[in-house]
Amino acid sequence: MKVEDIDNITLKYLDIDDYQELKDVMVSSYPNLEMYWKESHIEKLLTLFPEGQVVVKINGELAGCALSIIVDYDLYDDNHTYKDITANETFSSHNPDGDVLYGIDVFIKPEFRGLRLGRRLYDYRKELTEKLNLKGIAFGGRIPNYHKFQNELTPKQYIEKVRNKEIHDSVLNFQISNDFFPTKVLKNYLKGDVDSNDYAVLLEWRNIYYEKPSKKAASKKTVVRLGLVQWQMRPYKDTETFFEQCEFFISSLAGYRSDFALFPELFNAPLMGNDNHLSEADAIRALAEFTQEIVDKFSSFAISYNINIITGSMPEMIDGVLYNVGYLCRRDGSLERYEKIHITPNEVKYWGMKGGDKIKVFDTDCGKIGILICYDSEFPELGRLLADQGMEILFVPFLTDTQNGYSRVRHCSQARAIENECYVAIAGSVGNLPNVHNMDIQYAQSMVFTPCDFAFPTNGVKAEATPNSEMILIADVDLDLLRELNEFGSVRNLKDRRTDLFELKKKVAK
Repeated sequence: MKVEDIDNITLKYLDIDDYQELKDVMVSSYPNLEMYWKESHIEKLLTLFPEGQVVVKINGELAGCALSIIVDYDLYDDNHTYKDITANETFSSHNPDGDVLYGIDVFIKPEFRGLRLGRRLYDYRKELTEKLNLKGIAFGGRIPNYHKFQNELTPKQYIEKVRNKEIHDSVLNFQISNDFFPTKVLKNYLKGDVDSNDYAVLLEWRNIYYEKPSKKAASKKTVVRLGLVQWQMRPYKDTETFFEQCEFFISSLAGYRSDFALFPELFNAPLMGNDNHLSEADAIRALAEFTQEIVDKFSSFAISYNINIITGSMPEMIDGVLYNVGYLCRRDGSLERYEKIHITPNEVKYWGMKGGDKIKVFDTDCGKIGILICYDSEFPELGRLLADQGMEILFVPFLTDTQNGYSRVRHCSQARAIENECYVAIAGSVGNLPNVHNMDIQYAQSMVFTPCDFAFPTNGVKAEATPNSEMILIADVDLDLLRELNEFGSVRNLKDRRTDLFELKKKVAK
């Protein structure tokens, strides 16, 4: 049939009244198999799982069909046969509480082939799998051209040559082009399939939106609201006034129902104002004395305002060693600590800081997050190690005095978003502290970066603050878009790495 002869194409649920026409289509679709489903089979499938049985009609004529069941896939090993999976064609293997949609059959009437009707049927199965929150789709795919090569190629060699475009197999080529990947050769899968020499290829499609059912009342969010604080450096007469300013921003972000509040690096530096008579090294150590109080206060804010708070960073003394650290204060009351790994030359020169050794991803109620403090964002290895642990959002609290320093953090952070297929939020401080040595001026423009692909902004910038102005920045990010990008993006930076040539490993900290 020619495209210009088509008045309408409809996808609809199979009805038992379609059976006679369905039988004719099956007979014409499988001329060498001499098989077709009996009416009792179709009735059983419609009774067990009506949503799984669909047909395509062109101008009212049945042109193709897809039949499927749901199975508990763990009950079947990878060497199952067609009889195993269909329970000897009784379909008692169907389990509404199973985890995989298993394709029983897909066929297109010969005169309607070439119209991409099979793609419509496969797309429906994918949408159904997502709707039912199943792990994925599986089926045994025929390799009808294999009989021509069976004396010279093993099934595995044949499949590899089809994948490399050295051999054309219309069925297998079509399935691979529809995002199904071969996982195993099935021997004696379908008795009587002479064209395939009784072999089949186990083909699978993974549902990237699958969420393991939880017994908890809470569910993981997929659209996450990020709140960034572009903090104004100003003198405070005491910690009470300081905390009032902190609470103001946290309250504002919580009022907009933000899931995270991100503060900048060393945002508590104004509290050094009273110690300006000390050397830089002594003043920063005096500032470290406030850290535990700030952590305790922010943890209480996280609980009372129902928001996850990333405390930027603060100096902290551990066993006589000065670190630049921050805390993740979850809204459930739990705490996590992170450390700045790479210390800048000035931090070493003026303060005698040491770099930390903790590189980890944190689980939250809004996905897996990573936190890198300022200079750390300029080392791509750290972002990649976090991405390998499943990071979806990277937070970068920073402190830069000049536009040069800001540009390094800004552009490196955006690179992390692209190469690691994640969101990156950066937040810095603005203004000046004339009475605090080594912290006198600030430059910042807080931003939220995305990967660069069709589902995201073309320039990879989701939101940006006004440079050098005190404000909050709020942006929503969709974690499902990252999963889709990872599987189907124009480029796939994580998947396409040549791990046969190189690898990145994290050393165990001593």
